[in-house]
Amino acid sequence: MSQTSDQMELREEDIRKHYVPAAEMLMQLDHTPRLAQARLSLEQPEKSPDVSATRRRFRSTTPGLLTRSTAPASGVRLLDRIAMSDDDDPLTSPAQAAVAHALRRALAIALTVADAFSDQTPLTELKRINLEGRLPQDRSVEFTEYLAAESLVALYTFANAASYLLASHSTEASVEVGNVDEVLTDNAPLALHGAIWELDQKLGQFATDEALLIATMLAYAEQLMDKVAQRASTAGRLQSFNQSAWRVEADDFVIDGFSPARKAKGSSLTMTFKKPNEVVGNHIAKYQAMKLAKMVMAYDFDRKLNPFAELGGFIFTFMGDGKPGTGKTTLIQMMAGLVNDYCKVADYPFRYQNLSTDNIDSYQGKSGQNAKAFINNVLDPHVIGFGTIDDIDQLAGKRGDRQSSAGQLEITAVLMESFAGANTVVRGNCTFGMFSNYPENVDDALRQRAGARFLVDGPQTRDDYIDILYLLMGKNHDIPVGAHEVFSAQEIKSAVAASFEGHARPKEVGLLNVYDRVSAEIGALDTIAKMGTYLKAIQEADERFTGRAIKNITDAVKVRAMDFELPDEWMETPELFLFKDYDTKKAMIEDLRQPITVDMVIQEINRYADSEFRYADKSDEVAIDAMVRDFGRQEEAKKRYLESKV
Repeated sequence: MSQTSDQMELREEDIRKHYVPAAEMLMQLDHTPRLAQARLSLEQPEKSPDVSATRRRFRSTTPGLLTRSTAPASGVRLLDRIAMSDDDDPLTSPAQAAVAHALRRALAIALTVADAFSDQTPLTELKRINLEGRLPQDRSVEFTEYLAAESLVALYTFANAASYLLASHSTEASVEVGNVDEVLTDNAPLALHGAIWELDQKLGQFATDEALLIATMLAYAEQLMDKVAQRASTAGRLQSFNQSAWRVEADDFVIDGFSPARKAKGSSLTMTFKKPNEVVGNHIAKYQAMKLAKMVMAYDFDRKLNPFAELGGFIFTFMGDGKPGTGKTTLIQMMAGLVNDYCKVADYPFRYQNLSTDNIDSYQGKSGQNAKAFINNVLDPHVIGFGTIDDIDQLAGKRGDRQSSAGQLEITAVLMESFAGANTVVRGNCTFGMFSNYPENVDDALRQRAGARFLVDGPQTRDDYIDILYLLMGKNHDIPVGAHEVFSAQEIKSAVAASFEGHARPKEVGLLNVYDRVSAEIGALDTIAKMGTYLKAIQEADERFTGRAIKNITDAVKVRAMDFELPDEWMETPELFLFKDYDTKKAMIEDLRQPITVDMVIQEINRYADSEFRYADKSDEVAIDAMVRDFGRQEEAKKRYLESKV
């Protein structure tokens, strides 16, 4: 984020001057609530009303700087409260240190901005003459109004800075902290004391572990910003703050009135991006990837939700499988390039990350930690994310397979819990793609957590092979193209329509037998009951075809109901769509939605079931081949053994 001419620099030396008073507030302060009701006793920090905790014998609140607080029992000791979020571990954890440092810096920034606001307005002079006892009676109302305005400025800046500084530490854990009531406007220091007191109460109620510590901090900051912004909308004397903008260079943090700053740190991509016309064949996979790249851009950063996720049809996880050399890497490069370009136009932070075999570690638990960090980085609700897991059959272990290492099984467990676990929240700001040449080697339960299937089968037709040869030959030749219109076969809509129609009947022999038998018995599959009968027959033929498979099929049908691409001009001109409010974007998407048809449902049943039968057939063949090799080795071993006895 570059500094613009209308942004004033908030000098680092001015911020650091407030570090000592900010640290003292966090160590200890006395505050009697005026507007909020105390829900916890301040005699001793507790983790929550229903979790007992004990005081530590000794704990340095900030290693190397601050020592144990000697505050009276009635004081608020926020650093001690933060330290109680990890089952009384005597050492300060990285998460606790991050929270403590973020709070100190947020308080220091808030006090610095309050000083700047005071200097911009008559408030500094009014404070001086009031201190000298010379404040005229006719200016007392003005003085009170400016103090209230300064309080609101300090409170909002504190919450805004804390939220911004902690955004990169957020996880999928969420907390409903309730209302924020202790919003005082007597003066800035007292207002901040009230905020710290109420934050201490919220942490005592909800921060029972480190993930909830961060979640509670962010939820409280968001609620405080909302409450203060509401108060500021009717308060006076705030013109100077609303018309000014300050920048903190070290944090890349901009204070722009009562507008929340967004943590805008994406990843710098060095990969070679591909254009859609450079992906030859793979029509359905390419089409769905192009749609998904636009879908994810509909995410609303204020609501932290995507209308597609609410309406149905958002692809949170997908699996792309095909033979080596059919274009899986090219598909990744295309989709990442599209999202990257869209994010540049909208000035959204984009984060791409790949989970690779480098993340498998020999230390117990480390592989799982690496996988969890990968998931959390992509899930970050403050960015548009795209996570890929290439060669997932090598990375994630198959349970029951003796060749799977402990690290691979750790990664499998993390991915299963993250993609469809009890705590999985699909906001619609990111998507995960799993790719494999050998999907039959992927754990069945993990594979079924892929909500969509992209068959990456590469070039198929004569035109496809001409196009790919033309593309890869480049320009450094004079060979004529001949009787062929380059890339006309890659016209996406007609190619996709033909591909979908091709799934009116199954392609795998095992599934085709089931389809023909059921159709002969009950006729055309044109009702819910008949399609359900077909699904049951598939389950009888393959017991792995469970309720999760039905969910994935219905999700795919909903995607087909969203069988439209958001117009290119909506991506090129953000004001047309991307910058609209959530409800407007949702209404615009609903206007484009298509009705669900019988053909859609049958095609998606066949597409999904074909993939499962294909995986099962390959898996069985691999197992049979392995057994044949084992029997052969046993026979050869017996022969050699008997020969050695002669």
